[in-house]
Amino acid sequence: MLRIAITGSPGVGKSTVCRNVLKQLTCTYGGMVSADIRVKGERVGFEIRDIATGRQGILAHKEGTGPRVGSYHVNLADLNNIGVAAIRNALNSELVVIDEIAPMEFKSPEFIRAVEEALDSDKNMLVVLHQKSSHPLAERIRREFRVYTATRENRERLVYEIAGKTDTLKTITVK
Repeated sequence: MLRIAITGSPGVGKSTVCRNVLKQLTCTYGGMVSADIRVKGERVGFEIRDIATGRQGILAHKEGTGPRVGSYHVNLADLNNIGVAAIRNALNSELVVIDEIAPMEFKSPEFIRAVEEALDSDKNMLVVLHQKSSHPLAERIRREFRVYTATRENRERLVYEIAGKTDTLKTITVK
């Protein structure tokens, strides 16, 4: 079983490393990824997407009514209906991908339960982890996973280093 977490400072490219690792793999994978929503170059929120189905929604936005994290309101409906469902459905894949495990996502008890279910399974996992979170789930991941810290200097090299870890995992092969 291979469990890898990518962490690093905000904006360093953790999600990009994760997406680029996925491009190198030939195994089946599923889960959720997130990306910035930008208007005229300014980040105004985050989208969430189910890797397997392509279903998209709003994770958080500067305008909204959900619980606040910084200047963003978390959209619990989309996080639960798209993100949580994507994680649970990914348990049928060879690799569970979760981008990101961070304070916004921790606002959802359903998200926490879905990640715990994945952690308690025997599934291979690739996650993006908030660097400074002290949430018990983040601490568990730091203990149980091989953690890579992305920087501007190493982020391109990390893609190949992480994808190359397949010698310890028979079900995932690099193209």
